[in-house]
Amino acid sequence: MKVLVADVLGMCFGVRDALNIIEGIDQPEAVTIHGELVHNEVVLEQLNTRGFRMTREADRRQLPETPQVLITAHGVSDVERQRLAKGGKQLLDTTCPLVTRVHKAAQELAADGYHVLVIGRRGHVEVQGIIEDLYSFDVIQNAEEVKRFPYPRLGIVCQTTTPARHVQTIRDAVAARNPHAEIRFVDTVCHPTKDHQRALERLAEQVDAMVVVGGRNSNNTRELVAFCRARDLSAYHVQGAADLRPEWFAGYATVGLTAGTSTLDCTIAEVRRALEEMSPDNGVYSHSTCDLKSSFPF
Repeated sequence: MKVLVADVLGMCFGVRDALNIIEGIDQPEAVTIHGELVHNEVVLEQLNTRGFRMTREADRRQLPETPQVLITAHGVSDVERQRLAKGGKQLLDTTCPLVTRVHKAAQELAADGYHVLVIGRRGHVEVQGIIEDLYSFDVIQNAEEVKRFPYPRLGIVCQTTTPARHVQTIRDAVAARNPHAEIRFVDTVCHPTKDHQRALERLAEQVDAMVVVGGRNSNNTRELVAFCRARDLSAYHVQGAADLRPEWFAGYATVGLTAGTSTLDCTIAEVRRALEEMSPDNGVYSHSTCDLKSSFPF
């Protein structure tokens, strides 16, 4: 079976920067990670082994016990930063600068009198951080949720990992159902997300099926899977080589490989190697040898 690899895949600079920062922390037991640093189960397990405390994203209203709190790559609202600071916590910030850009754009729209529409996944930690600083907003997940909004000015921003085609569909619906409103759109989909999606589009034309590597809770990884399935291309979302099953690929001559923006390089390499060695008669990887040090050799 031939394996073709996307020309852009895997870890983005925001995730690499966050992991670089956390690798340099000497006393992990003094730090609580405020949510999931990245949506990657391999990384989270290794951070736990190192001694970091981690707050579940659903439990972030509780004030951490440690003196230091690490803000994840997904960011938090200014309101949340102030709450943590008032609680006497020293903040270590790994927020992706492209997420910070969305916060700034949304707040500038609000300051100019726009009702802010956030295109993204409702309840996602990034989206939650954006809307907590807004007084007049709606989160829109799909075009079917668009309605006539009773505001003269509508401003639109996007969760950084939203597919561009999805954004355009919602923008068109907003314009069609709100002809009375002045609409201002700020494109805040990040370039790594766009590059991953474009690379997947190119690769999808060349393969019989696709393997997408990434965390179970990774929004951008799920969007890559959704892209394939919307085009009737079989897609398998795996967290690592151990999730692969030889029977999935029976009858396929060519399989594509891509990965979400929080996937370690070594995980991608393991999956590629497993696919290249795979046949219906052999086994699958039972465990991973991948760790942060193999991707960040300090």
